[in-house]
Amino acid sequence: MNSDPLSATFSALADPTRRSILARLAGGEATVNELAAPFDISLPAISRHLKVLEAAGLITRGREAQWRPCRLESAPLQRLDGWLDSYRRHWEQSFNKMDAYLEALQQGDGNDTSH
Repeated sequence: MNSDPLSATFSALADPTRRSILARLAGGEATVNELAAPFDISLPAISRHLKVLEAAGLITRGREAQWRPCRLESAPLQRLDGWLDSYRRHWEQSFNKMDAYLEALQQGDGNDTSH
């Protein structure tokens, strides 16, 4: 996998099945069989998805006797959120400017009696 953690995270998140698996793990740890249950794909296919998520650092797999729980890891998602934050600030500033412009237009229309 890519050595850049952000690229690895984006790559892992590019697949809807993997995003669904992460959404399930956000509710707590689960076994491979529990993660596979809602999907109409084979256990080996689920295992491949889990390997991608694990390689990206998005999940860890433990070992408790015969049970191998998968857990969500938050650090890669926090890095992604940090990266997105600068873009979020840009869009919020743009929306604030647009709000101010629209408000100025509305005030101007309310004061214009020539129509």
